[in-house]
Amino acid sequence: MVAEIEPSEVEALLESDDPPTIVDVSTDAEFAIGHIPGSINVPLNDLVRHLDRISDADHIVTVCPRGEASVQAVRLLSAYEGTEGARIESMVGGMNAWDGPVESNLEE
Repeated sequence: MVAEIEPSEVEALLESDDPPTIVDVSTDAEFAIGHIPGSINVPLNDLVRHLDRISDADHIVTVCPRGEASVQAVRLLSAYEGTEGARIESMVGGMNAWDGPVESNLEE
């Protein structure tokens, strides 16, 4: 079973003294449309190649548009060396369920 975390819990943790590393596994285009401020975009297909970007994190929350790809990301991350001992969770409902602040990389 994959560990999951509610969006409201993620938002509260981001305001804490020890925020989690948010890894958005959306495509580049989906990430550009809207993402949690400060999140790292590593598309699911590239996740294994970019483990070095997140391997030192103690708490990782994976995010995607609907909360499906992020569950797969938790499974992948949990299986690799470098992330052992880290708390790894998928945000329930993805960005569709997120009510917190959103950044966009689209030009207006």
